[in-house]
Order: sequence, then structure tokens, then C-alpha cells
Amino acid sequence: MSDEFPIIYPYSCEEARSRNQIFLWRESHRENIACKNAIEEAIRRDFDGMHLKAECAQSVIEQHGFKRVQRVLANTVQRKDWDGRFSHDNKAWAKSVYIPPDKNSLNDHNLEYVAESHPAVLDGFINQYRRAYQELGLFGPGQCEPDSEKLNYEGRVLVLSPDILKESCWSQQDQLWLATGGFGCAPNSSGRAVFATCLNDGEKTRWNRADFTGVLQEQLLPDWAKEKLSELQEQPSEGMGGMKME
Repeated sequence: MSDEFPIIYPYSCEEARSRNQIFLWRESHRENIACKNAIEEAIRRDFDGMHLKAECAQSVIEQHGFKRVQRVLANTVQRKDWDGRFSHDNKAWAKSVYIPPDKNSLNDHNLEYVAESHPAVLDGFINQYRRAYQELGLFGPGQCEPDSEKLNYEGRVLVLSPDILKESCWSQQDQLWLATGGFGCAPNSSGRAVFATCLNDGEKTRWNRADFTGVLQEQLLPDWAKEKLSELQEQPSEGMGGMKME
């Protein structure tokens, strides 16, 4: 898999024009369409009329990356939510992925990267994609404290969203950060800044509160992270509360 994939532009065509970023939108949109075409080609190649080869989705992930394949698949299912050949689980998964509206008086640009493979086969492709993602072992909302958005982050171990990280950095080690301060730690603050230290390598940097999925449930903290957390808490200059080691 490539260490670097083209960015997924987060705004609509009209917004891109207003920001003078239409080139970025066009490049991202071309990549979305190329990914859609790659999915259709992979299914034509790997579906024998009865079974889809196990490595079908992985071949497209390696070419276009998890993030863009997710974008195309979720966009497709959202546009075909009426189709009963997609499973309820995959429909729910697709709805959880935000696809920015990209429509004007002439075109609905999101329709241009809807995969047209047979829905029942495409449903199997989505299953393969989701299994491949799960096998990465990344932390997500299910491993965070309920209602994390209401918690004060200072002194707590936070989960950095995979959406913020390059795919080459997708690992639990790069996701776990200890919040050390910043106005964004407070849930109702108008400030966004959260200053944090990476438990893996000690890097210190500033993030926005929205960059984090939430507060990691204490019982899920890996042993290596417990050791790093203890080391940081023993440093007198840190003075942090929150998750404590017994």
C-alpha cells in the first residue's frame, strides 16, 4: 500500500470555487471516479458468477487507500438506500460516513462516483472492505467513553481520529495521545486547541478538540501505553490528573 494517497477534498465544487481551490476539488473528484471505476473493474475480474475472490477489495484498497474506497462505497449505498440487496448492517455503516453534498442547478457531482456493480456482489465487496479495516485494530467510538464530547480532556488519554492521520500512520500507537492542556480540553469552551503528547514517541503538538474521537476507556489501554503514561505522570512538570495508574 502506498504511504501517501491523494487528499480527499472536504468541500463541494461551489465551495471550492469560493475558496479559490477548484483545482483541489477537481483532482479529488477525478480520484473518486477512478476509485469507482477500479471497484467495478475488480468485481468484473474477481466475481466468477457465484463467488467473489477474497482479495478483491484489498486490491482496490492498495491502489486507492481505505479513505477513498470508504468514500465511494458509502456514497454508493447512500444513493441506493432503497435497494434491499444491500444488508442492513452495510446501510447503517454507509449512513455513518459523512458525504458532503455536492449539487448545483446543473449537476449532482456525487452521482458521478456511484459504483454500478451488481448490488448483491457489491455488498460482498463492502463486507471485505469492512473486515480489512477492522483487522487494522484501530480505536474508534466503540472503545471511547460514552458521551466523550461532554468530558474534560485534560489529563486523559485520547483517541486521535484516523481521518486526521495519514494512512501510513494508521496504528494504535499513533492514535493515543495524553491531553496536557489547552482551552479545547473543556467541553463547553469556545477555544479549540488541545495540547497533547503522543504516548508512542513523546511528540508534543497542538490538535483541535474535533480531531479526537474521544477518551479511551481505561480498561482498553494497552500495556505499552500504560508504561508510557506512568513515565509521563512521573514527570513533575506535567502535573496531570485524569487516568491514573495503580
